[in-house]
Amino acid sequence: MRWLIAILAVMCVPALARAQDAPPIAAASDLQAALPEVAAAFQKATGQSVRLTFGSSGNFAQQIENGAPFQVFLSADESYVQTLQAAGRTEGAGALYAIGRIGLFTPRGSPVRADAGLKDLAAAVRDGRVQKFAIANPAHAPYGRAAREVLQTTGIWTAIEPRLVLGENVSQATQFVTSGSVQAGLIPQSLGLTPQVKAAGAFVLVPAAWHKPLRQRAVVLRGAGPTARAFYAFLQGREGRAILVRYGFTLPR
Repeated sequence: MRWLIAILAVMCVPALARAQDAPPIAAASDLQAALPEVAAAFQKATGQSVRLTFGSSGNFAQQIENGAPFQVFLSADESYVQTLQAAGRTEGAGALYAIGRIGLFTPRGSPVRADAGLKDLAAAVRDGRVQKFAIANPAHAPYGRAAREVLQTTGIWTAIEPRLVLGENVSQATQFVTSGSVQAGLIPQSLGLTPQVKAAGAFVLVPAAWHKPLRQRAVVLRGAGPTARAFYAFLQGREGRAILVRYGFTLPR
């Protein structure tokens, strides 16, 4: 038994080394479904791997400014990349890799109907059918700010604000609505199109004109290695862009 354990330990060393050598990538939570597929395609094409960490763009920007050792940053709001560039943390201005969209999700059994005009949501707020409504925290999540803008544009914000349940990021907000713990929420199309979310309820896009464009920018950070640079380029290549399109992102021209 001891010799078997020893052999297994030796076999695990290269795998552990590869995992530790894989460059860390900071990515906005709306990429949680699409980016692992991009990373898998990148590994298949190059034999190289990356370590993906998902969270709110604002929190990542603060961490990077404080010295977090990420090598590529994929933000859901290009202003965070521009701030890091001004602080000397990036290699150049980066590249716009996608435009995001947001929509209304209602879980199965919700008393709210998912309509693109949010008319039933407005009525549900007035008549008390909505007691809890999920969005990402607008303080540091770009999709949370977009959700707030949508609710302000439609005149719902003031009435619904006391009933908001704020996710730390859009992934957590999506978990709130798919679990049925809230009656509805505004989430990214990139998560609303996944099989798991689609099976949990109904999703409908809201008009893009109701919020500022979700211009998503990626950038290579100071000190990045060749694998991180290759992944950054792969994301913007034909295969990477095709995956983003499948998850509902609009590609920049």
